[in-house]
Amino acid sequence: MSSGPEVTTSGTIGPVRSGVADPGQGRGPAWLDEWLADNSDLVVAWRRELHSHPELSRAEHRTTRLLAEQLEALGLRPRRLPVGTGLICDIGQETHVARTVALRADIDALPLTESTGLPFASTTEGAAHCCGHDAHTAVLLGTAMALASAPDTLPGRVRLIFQPAEEVMPGGALDVLAAGGLDGVDRIFGLHCDPRLPAGTVGTRIGALTSASDPLEVRLTSPGGHTSRPHLTADLVHALGTLITGLPTLLSRRVDPRSGTVLAWGAVRSGEALNAIPQEGTLRGTLRTADRDTWAELGPLVQELVQGLLAPLGVGYDLQHRRGVPPVVNDAGSTRLMRSAIGEALGEQAQSGTPQSSGGEDFGWYLEHVPGSFARLGVAGDGMSPNDLHQPNFVLDERALLVGVRTMVHTALTALRE
Repeated sequence: MSSGPEVTTSGTIGPVRSGVADPGQGRGPAWLDEWLADNSDLVVAWRRELHSHPELSRAEHRTTRLLAEQLEALGLRPRRLPVGTGLICDIGQETHVARTVALRADIDALPLTESTGLPFASTTEGAAHCCGHDAHTAVLLGTAMALASAPDTLPGRVRLIFQPAEEVMPGGALDVLAAGGLDGVDRIFGLHCDPRLPAGTVGTRIGALTSASDPLEVRLTSPGGHTSRPHLTADLVHALGTLITGLPTLLSRRVDPRSGTVLAWGAVRSGEALNAIPQEGTLRGTLRTADRDTWAELGPLVQELVQGLLAPLGVGYDLQHRRGVPPVVNDAGSTRLMRSAIGEALGEQAQSGTPQSSGGEDFGWYLEHVPGSFARLGVAGDGMSPNDLHQPNFVLDERALLVGVRTMVHTALTALRE
């Protein structure tokens, strides 16, 4: 990676000479080539400014303000979401629009402490852009500025969605929907950084790309007692163990294995003393599935199985199973449009497939309302140490930012002209 710029704390983006190459240079249209030649360093500087000042979900006030200032400088009229952070902004015709295409980026950071040592590393304690949302935001901002520079009137309207709170449940996509963010939208597209793909490539997939992800919590209660007399009470720790092993096993026999349904526990808490049976304990985990129909059926099934496992053990329980996010299921037509756009923007060598993931992504809520496609933006650089998303040492090849701008611009134009 190239060295970092002088990053200010006032929200003003200072000059930066990034030396980042444009993998799609010369593929046109001419106005896009010209804009990127003049502004590629600015896109990189935006990303580094955002990276150095990350903000957690629903607290993205500085980020929202910076984005609004940049969009207003283009003569656009962004509107802040009623929840206080995040923006929606339209580019193009405002009356008698033939088509409206939405492009989405998420703007929040993770509650992690960065360990990259980059000169533009996070300056906010306990927050870091270790999932690439800073890159997504810079890409969409660059897309907005590039489209605003187009010499011809756009053949429709492009709606920019700078979404807050993707990293929490319920996610910020629901705030966008509640604010009418998809009203009048025909298709929606998005990108997410993928450190498994090399920079210069974009991965697409028709059908399920991510899984539904539901938080699951079971709180158990018991009269408690002495470990020498478990027969006189309800053995709460034994009941926790029964759930830990039994619930995933029973689910694997009651749900179609082709659905990709997985329950994994992440936290268990109970007791202090080795010779005391505790009175309460809590078990937390995530329940995931790639199948939309299975997702709708999991609630009553989990309730049935938990009740059956615990009934012989005499413990009380409270089950909290919240629907988190639906799976991202890419529409075939939208994905073909995006693949065509990638070919035009970058050449066929930039096309890549991408496997279905068990991770959750609230872009799935948008696809419950309009067709669209969500793609993987390759960010792995030559000679970079392997790293993964949601890790304190996550880094990316900044050439991917320009790939992202080209992809989003061409995708919007292709979808508007279909």
